[in-house]
Amino acid sequence: MSLQRTVLVRLRDMILRGEFAPGERLAEIQLAERLDASRTPVRIALVTLEQEGLVELAETGGYVVRRFTPREISDAIAVRGLLEGMAARLVAEHGVSRQLDRDLDDCLQQIDRILAHDPLTLDHYAAYSVANDRLHSLIVQAAGNTALSRAIEMNDKLPFAKASAMLPMQAALDSDRQWMLYAHRQHHMLADALRRGQGARAQALAEEHVNVAQTSLRYAIDRPDESERLLPGIRLVSGG
Repeated sequence: MSLQRTVLVRLRDMILRGEFAPGERLAEIQLAERLDASRTPVRIALVTLEQEGLVELAETGGYVVRRFTPREISDAIAVRGLLEGMAARLVAEHGVSRQLDRDLDDCLQQIDRILAHDPLTLDHYAAYSVANDRLHSLIVQAAGNTALSRAIEMNDKLPFAKASAMLPMQAALDSDRQWMLYAHRQHHMLADALRRGQGARAQALAEEHVNVAQTSLRYAIDRPDESERLLPGIRLVSGG
């Protein structure tokens, strides 16, 4: 990975993890020192992050971290559902290859084993996150639509829009394991629809699947103090 790409990825991750407060000024010199880089890649990264919507120009010059409204985040999650729904429909219509079938089954079985534990620990959540992201990625890649993949990649750069971005909030829910089991039942039904070539059903399931993330977002907004302990980046979202 190039230095420019490394600086961009690290700075984006720092913002999404809440290491900077909303409205905080991002000074190039301090960032360069913190990231062990020159000011040039930092400056280019800030321009890119402005285009992605994570930072904005300050009235006095330079950049500050953006604050997001709950509506903006909810919309981003909904867009992911629509885009992944399109991907699922394309995969069902094209047909599931043997390799994709094996990979999907591997992900499903892995999550089955994780959710067999009760209660779930943070290590289980971490393992679920990896397998969940892989499952979503497999479907998007198998759709074979470059424009769609790029649209999902861009949308995923918004706070909490990625497939597993709101997953830590499940740990704060009283019925956490039940929500996880519900989401995974959707995984199984989606895989079944893909294998049967049921495009409309696969699309509907993928679109409905984001409701778990929407529920987590509402929980986080309603309980900011408790939520920030598990998901520090939630401070980027205003309560209004």
